[in-house]
Amino acid sequence: MATSCTSRGASRSTRILLFFAALAALLPLPLVNAQSDSQTANPQQPQQQQQQQPDQSQPDAGGPAGDTGVIAVPKKAPEDQPPPAPPAPSEPTVKNPPGLPPVSLHIDVPEVTVDVGVLLQKTGQFVPGLRPENFRVYEDGVEQKIEGFKRVEAPITALLLCEYAARGFAFRVDMLNAAWAFTQQLRPQDYVALMTFDMKSHIDVDFTQDKQQIQQAINELAMSVYMPAAFSETNVFDALYESMDRLDRIQGQKYIILIASGIDTMSRLTFDKILKRVKESRDITIYAISTGGLLREMTEGNPGMMNSIRDIDYLQADNEMRTFAQITGGMWFEPKFTGELPDMVRTINENIRAKYQLVYRPTNPKQDGTYRKIRVELVDDEGQPLRMQDEKHKPLKYEIIARDGYRAQQEVE
Repeated sequence: MATSCTSRGASRSTRILLFFAALAALLPLPLVNAQSDSQTANPQQPQQQQQQQPDQSQPDAGGPAGDTGVIAVPKKAPEDQPPPAPPAPSEPTVKNPPGLPPVSLHIDVPEVTVDVGVLLQKTGQFVPGLRPENFRVYEDGVEQKIEGFKRVEAPITALLLCEYAARGFAFRVDMLNAAWAFTQQLRPQDYVALMTFDMKSHIDVDFTQDKQQIQQAINELAMSVYMPAAFSETNVFDALYESMDRLDRIQGQKYIILIASGIDTMSRLTFDKILKRVKESRDITIYAISTGGLLREMTEGNPGMMNSIRDIDYLQADNEMRTFAQITGGMWFEPKFTGELPDMVRTINENIRAKYQLVYRPTNPKQDGTYRKIRVELVDDEGQPLRMQDEKHKPLKYEIIARDGYRAQQEVE
């Protein structure tokens, strides 16, 4: 029994010792674990703080990183970039069908311009101070509404077309005197050319503003005036046609000062053809001066068949010269003495430089190529024919200078 009790006590003591030994061995472990727990817990606190604070760095892609964070715009791949803006459209081009040449369309609105000169018959002076209400314009008998009105006084562009042939030195002397008198009225801004003709036309001086060149050419012609000329033929129709053809290349109003006997001998053109050409001109005015007036006055009515035929030829030439001037709105003169020339050329000069310009749109808009007759009248405030008086209340006769008509344009079909 004692042995068993002893062994039980020993085993109990042994278990107690083992218990305390194990307890002693286990006592440091909580401190180590606590330190390790604190060390492992501390890194979690910054992580929790980092989780509480929003991430302010901009992510590479995606939505907002926090409730108040920066909104990141997703980056687009190069293939996702929008295409560049298209270029501005170019002006539309029209291509003609194959084989068709270029064609342009031009529409003309009918508009007629009429230059009107009002001169006193006694002195040839221009009558100023007229108003638009004083003018009436009729086309083929129908009154037209005047839409434009102004007084024009500007430099001139004129061609001296002079007959210089072996018809007789008296005709050549008259031509040189008339041409020289006209040059005395020129101004520095005027453009003037000199052309002479017999069987053919010759350009003596092209258009220039130097009137001394024109006068020098006239002097050179005067040096041989008493010598026989080359040809006695005078093709006035051909020369007039050629001069108008040259003037058509110049824009604006032009004037032809035709100084000739008016007798045509061998022109290729007939009077009807040149008359048609004159009517078709719209910006050329002809002033005609007949030469040989004194010689004709002295020989007119002489007996003999040849003299009678010559007189008829001169009367026909005068009628043709007058017609050229009247159709284009110019004037015709038949001086007999040299002393008459200064007044005549002064009248031409005043009528050329001082005009009333009227513009209207025809009531007949057809472009049929027909010839339209024009008539201009002067009326007072009551619509009655205008009467003029001088300072002594004596009536003054006046003359209205305007073109006879015009040819409408032919519509192209």
